[in-house]
Amino acid sequence: MGYQVDKTDEQWRAELTPQEFHVLRESGTERAFSSPYETDETVGVYACRACGAELFRSETKFDAHCGWPAFYTPLAGEAVELLEDNSLGMRRVEVRCATCGSHLGHVFSGEGFGTPTDERYCINGVSLRLVPDA
Repeated sequence: MGYQVDKTDEQWRAELTPQEFHVLRESGTERAFSSPYETDETVGVYACRACGAELFRSETKFDAHCGWPAFYTPLAGEAVELLEDNSLGMRRVEVRCATCGSHLGHVFSGEGFGTPTDERYCINGVSLRLVPDA
C-alpha cells in the first residue's frame, strides 16, 4: 500500500532511535510497563512518532493495567489502518498509522472494559509523541 509519507529504511533509521525503528518499522513491541504514557494524565493529542500524524486524544485513553497505553478509539477512523495479524500462533488485529504505515500496536475487542466501544487499542508508547493542549 502507498502511504502519504513514504521513506526508505535508511531515511527512517536516520530519524528514529534503534528502539523506535524496531517497533515502528519492524513491528516490534516495547517492554511492558516501560512507557510513561501508560499512566500520563496530560491532556492532548497522541501523534505518530515517525510522521507526526494525529492518532489519539487523551480523552479516549484509559488505564487497562496492561503495560501499554490503551485507548478506546482513534482520533478519526481514517487515522489508523487495521490489518489482520496471524503471527505468534494467534489471530490479532494490528494497528498502523494510516499516514506512514508505521506499526503502533494491536486492537482487542470484547474484553469487558467499561468504555463506549468495548475496544482496547493497545499501543506502544514508543510509537507515540504526546502533544499537550495549549
